[in-house]
Amino acid sequence: MVEPVPESINFPSEEERILRFWKEKDCFQECLKQSKNRPKYTFYDGPPFATGLPHYGHILAGTIKDIVTRFAHQSGFHVDRRFGWDCHGLPVSVTRMGRWIDFKHDYKTLYPWFMETVWWVFKQLYDKGLVYRGVKVMPFSTACNTPLSNFESHQNYKDVQDPSVIVNFPLLEDESVCLIAWTTTPWTLPSNLALCVNPEFLYVKVKVYIMMEARLGALFKSESEYTILDKFPGKTLKGKKYKPLFDYFSKCRESGAFSVVLDNYVREEEGTGVVHQAPYFGADDFRVCMEYNIIQRDSVPICPVDSSGRFTPDVTHFSGQYVKDADKNIIKWLKENGRLVNASSFKHSYPFCWRSDTPLIYKAVPSWFVRVEHMVEKLLENNDKCYWVPEFVREKRFGNWLRDARDWAISRNRYWGTPIPLWVSDDFEEVVCVGSMAELEELTGVKVTDLHRESIDSLTIPSRCGKGQLKRVSEVFDCWFESGSMPYAQVHYPFENRREFEDTFPADFIAEGIDQTRGPATSAPTFSECTLRCNILTGQCSSTYCCHLKNMPLRLKKMLYLINSPVVRAENLRFKEEGVRDVLKDVFLPWYNAYRFLVQNVQRLHKEEDIQFLYNENTARPSDNIMDKWIQSFTQSLIQFFKEEMDAYRLYTVVPKLVKFVDMLTNWYVRTNRRRLKGESGTEDCVWALETLFSVLFSMCRLMVSLMRTSEGKCLVAIYTCVHVCLLLMKTYYGEAYSLVSIISMTLTSDLNNPIPSLASIHLLALLA
Repeated sequence: MVEPVPESINFPSEEERILRFWKEKDCFQECLKQSKNRPKYTFYDGPPFATGLPHYGHILAGTIKDIVTRFAHQSGFHVDRRFGWDCHGLPVSVTRMGRWIDFKHDYKTLYPWFMETVWWVFKQLYDKGLVYRGVKVMPFSTACNTPLSNFESHQNYKDVQDPSVIVNFPLLEDESVCLIAWTTTPWTLPSNLALCVNPEFLYVKVKVYIMMEARLGALFKSESEYTILDKFPGKTLKGKKYKPLFDYFSKCRESGAFSVVLDNYVREEEGTGVVHQAPYFGADDFRVCMEYNIIQRDSVPICPVDSSGRFTPDVTHFSGQYVKDADKNIIKWLKENGRLVNASSFKHSYPFCWRSDTPLIYKAVPSWFVRVEHMVEKLLENNDKCYWVPEFVREKRFGNWLRDARDWAISRNRYWGTPIPLWVSDDFEEVVCVGSMAELEELTGVKVTDLHRESIDSLTIPSRCGKGQLKRVSEVFDCWFESGSMPYAQVHYPFENRREFEDTFPADFIAEGIDQTRGPATSAPTFSECTLRCNILTGQCSSTYCCHLKNMPLRLKKMLYLINSPVVRAENLRFKEEGVRDVLKDVFLPWYNAYRFLVQNVQRLHKEEDIQFLYNENTARPSDNIMDKWIQSFTQSLIQFFKEEMDAYRLYTVVPKLVKFVDMLTNWYVRTNRRRLKGESGTEDCVWALETLFSVLFSMCRLMVSLMRTSEGKCLVAIYTCVHVCLLLMKTYYGEAYSLVSIISMTLTSDLNNPIPSLASIHLLALLA
């Protein structure tokens, strides 16, 4: 006897029951066991760095990964889905996202065996001559005496009042004419080495000043205050020499310093259109001066500020002064020496250290680099071998990033992380790169069991050049380098699992956010071939919901909403709760009601006519009814489309079709055949209509799963009730695994002699779920 279906359904409660069922039956591990002898489908996941509750970004990426790997599993492949953690991130509640992932065989970047492979990867690069020491301009906390990552530097912005000064730079060819530059960091002026203008914008000479025409309002209140004496494009100023403010670094004139350079980063929205260049205190300044050979990678940095933010003795006028405190004294000096044109204050948003709550500065920091620029063509070649979804990312965003790729600064000045395995002499002329724990033991004579700083920083290596003891450099790896090493490190290659790795490399699939498209190229220098075959890119999802406020609506409806959103096409989305409610109203509830209506009429047929409805696909007679034929045809077309699009990883095209199908099924077929389903046109026609509706609903279940035979002649059938299919469709639709029910799948082992379950058995499975 078929049990009645409740008039309403509580989706969160269904999620809880599904999770309990998965846990009791160990469904995921059972699937992995039964597929272990199949061809392998390689998937790289992570390692994510999660520092709190899951947000929509976690859910979106997790859902896409789960959808694709489930489909590969259902298509006859064995899919290892190992989870990894970026060193010290706090676990995200992945189970609550409804995602199947292997935690029992996880990896963490803090595991010594993982770190050892990272060392091995680095040594491959070092032995190929791809590693060198240089400097990089980074956000720097003078209170903590350490550089910060870009992520950290964006955590604590404040609106502040800073000094705003316009300074004159007389031309050597005619000192009565001056270029005038604007800055809100007067403390960087002692390190000035160049002036930059935009080559395309128009510049003018007014009175004795040269500035951008569009910025005349920065110096003059009205047009009556000036007369334009000359007008010319910025490119005509290229190479003009000027008188420096200070003589601290006059020797740099030999390399082209104290001249005008060109770059399009100079804007017309602020300042005077002339930007002063202090290359070791600004990323753009550094880049531009490098392009003009004013500084070189191996040149001694012009960086007269120590780690506490105080001027070094090189800056004789302000030696020992904290840079922010020195601003007023520098302005005073400029005024006394006739170099100050205008001084005021400027309110803007400025980064502060999230630890000490003190202003950050940008400062050149010694760093270790991996050479990338010489291999751009190879990277582009490998990029062309990858299948991207959406395809435009390959040529545009990621392709453009590769074309402009710069050498990669891989070191960070922190304590916690994977130490860079370089032991050097005091003058850095002798360098030893270590590629394994065994090699370190051999060189130091000490047994090594851990590779973190507290375990190895005290170890020294005798110099082979008479330079005493070599000591390890203080830096650790950028966590992105560890992430890029993940394909090898997750299996401890090449120290273990060599054949396993080489048989499954490169990956078949990864998924990343559009903001992390550099990831696939990180390990390209190690091996000559590309590291993946398919990459799905997502956009960024923003909302008014905050993890730390715990106000995120974890509902199963979110998945369908997100998969069908622009974010799965690598566009950005602002999450709206209204969209989630629409999914519930337009998809879930109508589909559930169609299933409930089917059950009601099966019960009526049994009660009024003593006919027990048992559907068997092999014995069911084809219906002559035109509506039955139409919905069956529509279903088969959908199944074919679904498989083709999923094979092509186009998740965003699948969901609209599925949503349309729900509309056709509920608003057309069920509505126009209500009388038939209720038996008003006769028993035979009623059974035909019920069989058709059951067939369509059951076909949708099988659309999401596949029958997997084992050597014992058994099959694992992942059975979904209509409601549960809805949930899975949400996930497949929106590409977002946020909601608990996103993957409402049930796995049970059944006998092949009875492959087609009855309606009662399906309903029983629904209750179990």
